Amino acid sequence: MELIGYIGAILMGLTLGLIGGGGSILTVPILVYLFHIDTVQATAYSLFIVGLTSLVGSVSHFKQNNIDWRSVLMFGIPSVFSVFITRTYLVKLIPEIVLSFGSISINKSLFLLLIFALVMLFAAYSMIKKPKYAEQEKVQQNPNNTLLIAQGLFVGEVTGLVGAGGGFLIIPALVIMANLPIKKAIGTSLVIIVLNSLIGFMSNHVGIQASDWGFMLKFFGIASIGILIGGALSKKISSEKLKPAFGWFVLIMGSFIIIKELLIK
Repeated sequence: MELIGYIGAILMGLTLGLIGGGGSILTVPILVYLFHIDTVQATAYSLFIVGLTSLVGSVSHFKQNNIDWRSVLMFGIPSVFSVFITRTYLVKLIPEIVLSFGSISINKSLFLLLIFALVMLFAAYSMIKKPKYAEQEKVQQNPNNTLLIAQGLFVGEVTGLVGAGGGFLIIPALVIMANLPIKKAIGTSLVIIVLNSLIGFMSNHVGIQASDWGFMLKFFGIASIGILIGGALSKKISSEKLKPAFGWFVLIMGSFIIIKELLIK
């Protein structure tokens, strides 16, 4: 199972490099089901791994001038604030037993896993549905700063809660609200994911103390190979053509988590 898990790490990095988002949403299921890590701890591990992996991927975009630093500030600062509040306070406020009826009880780990599965389904839908900005390259309109800040706050909350980078939410926001070309939106998204993920990880002091650094660095190293390969392939392959196929894969995984945890377990 560990071997399959590390293959999954390469796939996670490859997807993140190819389409700038979505790959990180694989990390928590890999950690929970293949490495048998508790969901709460898995979200912390995911933030660390996704943050460093995205940092590796953002280097090539920096060299190609594919990062809009104004959008990093306008979107990233509210997002970082939101992820910090979520990891520091909100996650701790979730009770150990969230819901109980009859012989069925939903604990904190299961609750977060189900939220994550729902996020996966939403992500899958956004990838499968052809975006309106698919062919967009040049724009003339001014950025919508208010919506950009609001979306940043929302993405930060999602990132802090479930440990996913939120690239599938960030990229459409940057294209539609910040009016960025798709390639620049991907590079900018990776930088925002780095900020969100690493701040989110460092906000959880208990999680840091209980972390298996050797394992996280090994997973990160393997995922980095994937993102470097994905970054190189992205110059030859259209990310918009790959998104629907990956979306169906994420849809199946999200549905599997819900069915397994609620019906089979």
